[in-house]
Amino acid sequence: MTSRLICLLGPTAVGKTEIAIRLAQRLNAEIISVDSRQIYRQMDIGTAKPTPEEQQAARHHLIDCVDISESFSVADYQSLADTAIADIQNRGKRVLLVGGAGLYFRAIVDGLFEGPGADPALRKRLEGEVAQFGVDALHDRLRVCDPESADRIHPNNIVRVIRALEVYELTGTPMSELQQQWHPEKQRYPFIAFGLTMPRALLYRRIEQRVDVMLANELIAEVESLLAAGYGRDTIALRSFGYKELIAYLDGDCTYLEAISQLRQNTRRFAKRQLTWFRKDTRIEWLDRESTPDIIENILGKIGDI
Repeated sequence: MTSRLICLLGPTAVGKTEIAIRLAQRLNAEIISVDSRQIYRQMDIGTAKPTPEEQQAARHHLIDCVDISESFSVADYQSLADTAIADIQNRGKRVLLVGGAGLYFRAIVDGLFEGPGADPALRKRLEGEVAQFGVDALHDRLRVCDPESADRIHPNNIVRVIRALEVYELTGTPMSELQQQWHPEKQRYPFIAFGLTMPRALLYRRIEQRVDVMLANELIAEVESLLAAGYGRDTIALRSFGYKELIAYLDGDCTYLEAISQLRQNTRRFAKRQLTWFRKDTRIEWLDRESTPDIIENILGKIGDI
């Protein structure tokens, strides 16, 4: 069976999982998670991973696939997603992409950013600078010209640090900015996409409520168990919001209240970045959860017989 992918996108805490499960049940669909952190097995509470009950209500894919100590790239995600899409469609079911990772969504529907070809002379010079000054010095330089890529690339990942600097020096544009440019006419799959939104004040209240629920569900214990298992504080996954703030608290770098305040703020900022990313994609039809009557029926009506 070949049909358009159905995509449900939007910021964290907007309520995508609830809507997605109801849609999957109505459409005979299976859900592919479009989330850069739920892919990890050990990160459950801090990533707001669908509960076992929710995963039983509708089959989910690309959750709990890798260990947080493993290297995992967007290309790896794309490969897993392609396999899952083929499997679901071959079994006669529809595919429902659900999540808030804009780069992962784009990797599925549009493909990966390739960027300019390698420049051997430039790459040799950058490798020489690594040998002379260390990768941290180059990572610091990357943070100046492309802070978003610096946040995403670990200093020890020399190949990716060099590539990001190479792209910037060759184009004069941060790689993170180039990665937000895509060409709809080259899309890899036919799809129909809906974005869920709500008034910003309400979304922020929901974010604060989610943080409270995470803490009540022993988020601190989850972070402690990961550290006790030997995962380093510089592990890329643990440097994400929900974990880095509580690690700072456990290390005595801030008080508990300061950590929670920072967690709420970082989550709000993350939601804002998600909305900024998705708003640039004119192929997404936005639905306000507060003002759209019967949102499930609304989406079903727009999907039609696909």
